[in-house]
Amino acid sequence: MAAQPGGAEKPFHIVSPLLESLPLSRVAGTKVYMKLENVQPTGSFKIRGIGHLCQEVSAGGGTAWVRSVGGNAGMAAAYAAKKLGLPATVVVPSSTGPSTMRRLEELGAVVEVCGKVWDEANRRALELAETDGWVSIHPFDHPLVWQGHATLIRELKDSLEAKPDAIVLAVGGGGLLAGVVAGLHQVGWPDVPIIAAETWGAHSFHAALAAGHLVTLPDITSVAKCLGAQTVSARALECAQESQVISQVVEDAEAVRAVEQFLGERGEVAGTWWRGAAVGTGSQGVPVPADDERMLVQPACGAALALLYSGRLQRLQREGRLGTPLGRVVLVVCGGSSITVAQLRGLKSQLG
Repeated sequence: MAAQPGGAEKPFHIVSPLLESLPLSRVAGTKVYMKLENVQPTGSFKIRGIGHLCQEVSAGGGTAWVRSVGGNAGMAAAYAAKKLGLPATVVVPSSTGPSTMRRLEELGAVVEVCGKVWDEANRRALELAETDGWVSIHPFDHPLVWQGHATLIRELKDSLEAKPDAIVLAVGGGGLLAGVVAGLHQVGWPDVPIIAAETWGAHSFHAALAAGHLVTLPDITSVAKCLGAQTVSARALECAQESQVISQVVEDAEAVRAVEQFLGERGEVAGTWWRGAAVGTGSQGVPVPADDERMLVQPACGAALALLYSGRLQRLQREGRLGTPLGRVVLVVCGGSSITVAQLRGLKSQLG
């Protein structure tokens, strides 16, 4: 079992399954292993970092917490607070779905709605954190969060016979990326390429890389609200200097179709769409299955999935940006707690 960050206190996350996906392997033309963070207690990888941060804050004497975002991060903080017997207030933007707010309340959190996007909710959370005994639990920009996320890589080291040839993940604020980079250095895999997926309209990391400095997006227009940080963390940019990080951006429609394909929601229509997108019957001339893993994940995860379904890995190889051959690729299935089948169908209708 992977070592846990700091001390002997039992973490709130589990050692998530690592499974080879035959459907994804067929379409990608290489072995694809799924790190199933969607089966964590709160439905996403966030419990690794936020759970660790909350445990450290509690050990240091924090008596009440405030979190600045709903969805996966808010769920992780509310869960950790409940486990530790501490109160929590979660400030969420108005884009947060009612099912998510209901689940936060079921975990005992006080939910406050403020602003349209995460950045506006965060400002309110920082105001609340000025109350004596209250602490702001940042969703992605804290060394203890990165330390918690790094456990994912230590688990990979324990599970895989050899290091992966690439890791595919989604980037929002950059917390997962920072944790993965930290973990790769810890286990002696600093040369493993990371392919970082975003959607247009939530592409603050891609914009920052292109500019060479942090960029604040005017608004979050993507449907992938879990990627919705208008400004990526400074640490994310540093990670791009320390490791080979390849930024890729997909359209919302690509991400949502990938979610449908992964679930099997579109049936044969999904296979037809991806055959057209990849030119032929999949990137290696292999028919694309109509239903792959029958797991519902969020559009943020769909951004990473879309890179596999659409043949982006093969394109990166042709461009000389990714090594050849690829023996094994790890896909971080980052979460599925903030979406329902009804919401997925709504997104499908919205995007056409």
